[in-house]
Amino acid sequence: MLAEVAVSADGGSRRRPGRPSLSNEQLLDHALDLFLEQGFERTSIEGICQAAGMAKRTVYARYGDKETLFKAALQRAIQDWIVPIEALHAAETEDLEESLLAIGRILLANISSPAGQRLLRLTNAESGRMPEIGAFSVEQGTRPTIEYLADLFRRRIGDQFDPAFAGEAFLNLITGPSISAAWGVSVDPAALEGHTRNAVRLFMHGMLAGKPPASPHIDAALAALDEARVQLVLANAGGAP
Repeated sequence: MLAEVAVSADGGSRRRPGRPSLSNEQLLDHALDLFLEQGFERTSIEGICQAAGMAKRTVYARYGDKETLFKAALQRAIQDWIVPIEALHAAETEDLEESLLAIGRILLANISSPAGQRLLRLTNAESGRMPEIGAFSVEQGTRPTIEYLADLFRRRIGDQFDPAFAGEAFLNLITGPSISAAWGVSVDPAALEGHTRNAVRLFMHGMLAGKPPASPHIDAALAALDEARVQLVLANAGGAP
């Protein structure tokens, strides 16, 4: 704990307790809490200083203005929140479908978490005015995840499909419900496991594994319809038998 030096009546000095020095990480945590709760516009430097127990001059000396503080707090939160690529590697098994199930669960749980949803809403709300925030999120989180998935598909299934496209498609397919939830669409948490399984199954096997054999009843109906069209044309032309 820091201590202040005070001058006594007899000219000597004595030490008295002062406020503890707040680390920069703690300041950013306090700032982020307020930005997440109130949004950028409604959050003031005064409110952050009060929450952090820090003098305004100290905050201004470190960051200069509210926008710079906001960017620093959000960037730190994004770095802390994103899934490390090592964790995705660790989820791999010999079976690709089982690997994708495990990876999908990790990604969906991360973005569906309260922290993930709050960050997603705040980033979406402010990236139009501060595009570097969205770019930072993509560079730190989205792009490395897609690159990892592309490498996974390249290692397991080769290059018959564009690996980068496959990685982006899988990520979008898996995280769809949480993106919708961040936009205010109600999502049942209990349904997320079913979504993950269905998404992986669709990704692995496609909507149709192959064209189903045509039904003879459908073929007969289509033939009758074609014959009826021919008869109608002939009748309109005055050539019906």
